[in-house]
Amino acid sequence: MYLTKAEIKNMFLTSAVLLKERSDELSKIDSQFGDGDHGITINKIAVLIEKEIEEWNDDTSIKDFIDNLGDDIMGVNGGSAGPLWGTMVSGLACPLKDEAELSIENVKAMFVSCLDEMRDITTAKVGDKTMMDTLIPAVNAMEKSDAENFADLFEETAKAAEQGAEDTKNYISKFGRAKSYKEQTLGHKDAGAASLSYFFRGLADSFK
Repeated sequence: MYLTKAEIKNMFLTSAVLLKERSDELSKIDSQFGDGDHGITINKIAVLIEKEIEEWNDDTSIKDFIDNLGDDIMGVNGGSAGPLWGTMVSGLACPLKDEAELSIENVKAMFVSCLDEMRDITTAKVGDKTMMDTLIPAVNAMEKSDAENFADLFEETAKAAEQGAEDTKNYISKFGRAKSYKEQTLGHKDAGAASLSYFFRGLADSFK
């Protein structure tokens, strides 16, 4: 079983649509202890994904497309989301060569790689109330999954991502502007964790 370019395009597009739909909610979450613009930045990233998917032609490999997409996301203005999401997306391309289709093993390697790349730029871990609370459990779930098809693999991953984002309500913010609010951040979901959980949910929903 392999992922084709058409399926990969659909995965990114489904995530982009969901991120756009949730952008106002994400800004509302961010406004509690941040600048309130996270949803605006995520919407910019989603629009960029849609544009570049539309322009992806057969001459560009999966690796080069994902790598270029990550580079362009890094340039999105609006706080730390652009560089963080850009690093994450570019990290997906690192293990690839010139594959025309992707196996489950390829996909698992991609997400392990993107987590490694993120760990190179942030010390945040589970419990610090950041997007890493979503990314770490999602990648761990994917890596350990025995799923034999992509629909099940990404559904398991999305559920782990969603639980990770939900769990941020139990944590005190330790990064960014929100960390100055300390215990006041308890009971509130982290915007970065939430947006990334929607990215994973979109990937999973593309198979439905």
